[in-house]
Amino acid sequence: MRSGPRLGRQFGWLWAAYGTSALGTWLAFGAFPLIAIQVLHAGPAEVAALSSVGALAGAAVAVPLGPWAEFRRKRPVLIGTDLVRFAALLTVPAAFALGVLSFVQLLLVSVVVAAADITFRAASGAYLKTLLPAEHLLVANARFESTAWTMTVIGPPLGGAAIGLLGPVATVAADAFSYLLSALGIRAAGGREPRPERRPAARLRAGELLDGWRYILADATLRPLFLNTVAFNGLLMATDALLAVLMLGPLGFAPWQYGLAFAAPAIGGLLGARLARPLATRFGQRRVLVAAGTLRAIWPAGLVFVGPGTGGLLLVMGVELGLIFCCGVFNPVSATCRLDRTAPGRVARTLTAWTVTTRAATALLTAVWGVLGALLGPRMAIGLAGALLLATPLLLPRRAEPVADRARR
Repeated sequence: MRSGPRLGRQFGWLWAAYGTSALGTWLAFGAFPLIAIQVLHAGPAEVAALSSVGALAGAAVAVPLGPWAEFRRKRPVLIGTDLVRFAALLTVPAAFALGVLSFVQLLLVSVVVAAADITFRAASGAYLKTLLPAEHLLVANARFESTAWTMTVIGPPLGGAAIGLLGPVATVAADAFSYLLSALGIRAAGGREPRPERRPAARLRAGELLDGWRYILADATLRPLFLNTVAFNGLLMATDALLAVLMLGPLGFAPWQYGLAFAAPAIGGLLGARLARPLATRFGQRRVLVAAGTLRAIWPAGLVFVGPGTGGLLLVMGVELGLIFCCGVFNPVSATCRLDRTAPGRVARTLTAWTVTTRAATALLTAVWGVLGALLGPRMAIGLAGALLLATPLLLPRRAEPVADRARR
């Protein structure tokens, strides 16, 4: 999977830790709703709360953790958040074995894991910026993106088989231990990490909670990229449940066909991630960002034409392949742009604000599109989202001030 320059032993351990936890996440994909339905006999409202309320509450809990992590060495923060996720997830199989598992526990665990995940992402971006020179950040982000899509291909089928043989609780345990292995890998990376620029204050001031958003909105490049990401991700994810209802309901697709329609095209993400660096080297990061960001917005509108049978299945797979390929190119270039544009002492706060907003917007738009799907029907609601997605390229940054000028602020 590796291409390009060698990035050193520490990055190698960080990359391996990322791949391990990503595989664990995909192995347990959908396990919580299945546990709620099969074990706790939860209704539709409770199942929906696991993803919506859990994600929103986790994002709210993560808001003060960005400023907290900013002024601490990032490797201990990464290890700590991995161990928090390990411990929280492990309570689920433990409670199940003891016969005391409850829906409230599942909800609390989802909140803790969501908050720890956001903090880990923010700290890992800051750690990566201290670990590698600027010219190697795109290589590193492309490798992370390639790994993410590889795990998307192999994880769900393995997880589905494990759920069929052992049940969803076993896959949650596997996910928990993937975080333990990730923590051990990051600890094995070793090395000396520079101290933060200043010591944290005795108490976190309320104004510091908004520092990440202020920094993003004040930057001529980060601001449009942020708005584009929030709008695109929110609208795209909002239609997932509606497409599942349409394909598994009126169109009559079998569950394995539905899974195949989204698993196989993930190969496009792997290919796109591998091409991101060569394309950026030849055409420049800004041009690739705008081109890939524009092209990825065109594909989802095609889902409104999905029909039954083999033709409909191939249409979905073709749309997803094109979409995921463009995302595979766009995502590492976008992640590199964020790190390049953000001063070293502000990365954790900026990435926390970015991820919190994206996840909160996704949860909100998913709820809104659920209502629209009920009122207009799934196909019309999917078409409306596709039409709005066509406007998201207008938010992409067209010009950028020099990075050096921004870094001095």
